[in-house]
Amino acid sequence: MSASIRIVGHRLPGTTCLGYRNIHVGVQRRQEVVDLAPGDADEVAFDVPLDVAADEAGTYFRGPYTHGPRAQRFVYLSWGELPAAGTFAMFRRAKLHLSGLPEHVHAALAAGHAVEAHLDLTDRSGGPLCAAIPPAAIRWTV
Repeated sequence: MSASIRIVGHRLPGTTCLGYRNIHVGVQRRQEVVDLAPGDADEVAFDVPLDVAADEAGTYFRGPYTHGPRAQRFVYLSWGELPAAGTFAMFRRAKLHLSGLPEHVHAALAAGHAVEAHLDLTDRSGGPLCAAIPPAAIRWTV
């Protein structure tokens, strides 16, 4: 079965900060960062398809956008510089964990429904959000 998460980012940090220029954010599919958006966009949205699987241990998610061990899966939002005539060079990533989802979100995904995750993409220092995203920082809608 398949399901999807639409990750909607608000309050981006801009295209210049921490010594980096022309900052973009994208979602990581396997080793490639796709759907790049500029760091000064008003809002960004990434559609992340998931495969839903189940066995005796329970329901879990897999697919090209998922990373990490089965019981600790997550989706990467990757930040990098995108020179005018160059290649995206990642410098920071944020993890949106799929384990520990609120029960209603997990149930919706397990049933094959689409959900949305809304979050601010600027950290407390004014830079691009990175590391594990605290669950309280994500507003889920089913």
